[in-house]
Amino acid sequence: MDGIEEHILSLREDFIKGTLTESDVDKVPFAQFQVWIRQAVEAKVNEPQAMNLATVSPDMKPSARIVYLREFENNHFWFYTNYASKKAQQLKQNSFAALTFFWPELERQIRMEGTVQMASAAKSDAYYNKRPYESKVGAWASHQSQLLFSRAELEENVAELKNKMSPETITRPEFWGGFVVKADYYEFWQGRKSRLHDRICYKLKDDDWAISRIAP
Repeated sequence: MDGIEEHILSLREDFIKGTLTESDVDKVPFAQFQVWIRQAVEAKVNEPQAMNLATVSPDMKPSARIVYLREFENNHFWFYTNYASKKAQQLKQNSFAALTFFWPELERQIRMEGTVQMASAAKSDAYYNKRPYESKVGAWASHQSQLLFSRAELEENVAELKNKMSPETITRPEFWGGFVVKADYYEFWQGRKSRLHDRICYKLKDDDWAISRIAP
């Protein structure tokens, strides 16, 4: 075992910043999510909107990556991507996904599971139109997840597109837009001492949310 492996093995963190009980949480998981993400923003957590998106291919191979939460409303969570990307293709073939937020500054994690569908064109247009011009061009220039021969090839695509599309004329490409995750399962995790963490779960059953505690 070399030095870095020994260092990783020796890392220990005792979580002491909070507790979580059934009486603490809202009876509605989306309301509890709103409370926690607001607290994450107020605590100046680094990129509180960053979430791990896990998908599964038709041959049952998992894949995960970090994406940004851009909108949320009533158990619906939106993110945006290239529709030709690996995650988009997997979601079109298998519409189940999982999301994870981790905020180490608060020693908190939120997990969600649910079904996914493409966002409406109007929703995707509205978000795209709010993006900075450089990001709009980037959506056109990058054939996400496809092979690139060099960084120069990408930069040349950007330069060419800027000559063709001004800030006033650029519009959303049809191959780029949103997905929305509709959550039917939540888990709120609060770190505790000695790895005896608090985990409160919500499962949707017949339009009602069942709340339970599970072992750390």
